[in-house]
Amino acid sequence: MKRMSTKRMWREAGASYLFLSPTLFVLLLFIIGPILFAIFLAFHKVQLLGTTSFEFVGLDNFKRMADDTRAKIALWNTLKYVVIVVPCQTILALVLAATLNAGLKGQKFFRIVYFLPTLTSSAVLTLIFMWMYNQNGLINHVLKAVGLPTYNWIGDPDVALNAIMIMNIWATAPYFMVIYLAALQDIPDSLYEAAELDGANAWQKFWHITVPYLRPVTSFVVVMGLIGTFQLFDQSYIFSGGSGGPNNSTLTVVLLIYQYAFKTLGTMGYAAALAFALAILIFIVTLLQRKLSKEESLY
Repeated sequence: MKRMSTKRMWREAGASYLFLSPTLFVLLLFIIGPILFAIFLAFHKVQLLGTTSFEFVGLDNFKRMADDTRAKIALWNTLKYVVIVVPCQTILALVLAATLNAGLKGQKFFRIVYFLPTLTSSAVLTLIFMWMYNQNGLINHVLKAVGLPTYNWIGDPDVALNAIMIMNIWATAPYFMVIYLAALQDIPDSLYEAAELDGANAWQKFWHITVPYLRPVTSFVVVMGLIGTFQLFDQSYIFSGGSGGPNNSTLTVVLLIYQYAFKTLGTMGYAAALAFALAILIFIVTLLQRKLSKEESLY
């Protein structure tokens, strides 16, 4: 009986892995394989055009980052973007979700309207905002009409990155709003009823019931926001025509990786090292966020 049981167990395990094999193959070929190859490239000087060559350079690609001025600028721009966009989009998403969940008239219509930016292609959305940000575009016309100063949103180094931030906060908050809306449906009404009996107002109920109850969801939203903002590329590329300008003001780490990988000869290995360093940075920041949020204490 024991031998039959063991044979049956192996047979079931073999059948399971057989069904999993297509997924495992795709995972190895398109995810794990490229990651391992990128790590390999990070320790080599790579020449892909003409005669392909790989010269082992050890940690030289990583040491080069300390003397790379553009890498420091890109890191600073990326960190500034993350620090501003992630809190703003999280707070805006929570406020929008709480407002739509309050039972306002026409809330289904507003849910659709708010979610529309998420359905739009990132490239198309960026082109629309570039038209709006034009010196003679919609935003400057509105600012001029109300007596406020206009800006050269795309050409001014002091404003260009802020323009991308505004666009992304507006475009990404609705996606996280839907996540918050789903979570708000699970909060028991009895908690709010008990708070009303104790004399709590709307703000007190929101701050002492809604916000703590949504802490695990907020942790997820922040983590997803961190990963997405650290990887900012397409908007910066379209806004600057791939240069990261004006004056490197919209240069991000991922855009710099692209430039070194595909615009400069012989720097593919250095680009891979930058990508590897960015992945480590995202991993560390995510761990710190989860530690600070104390998510585990809620379960």
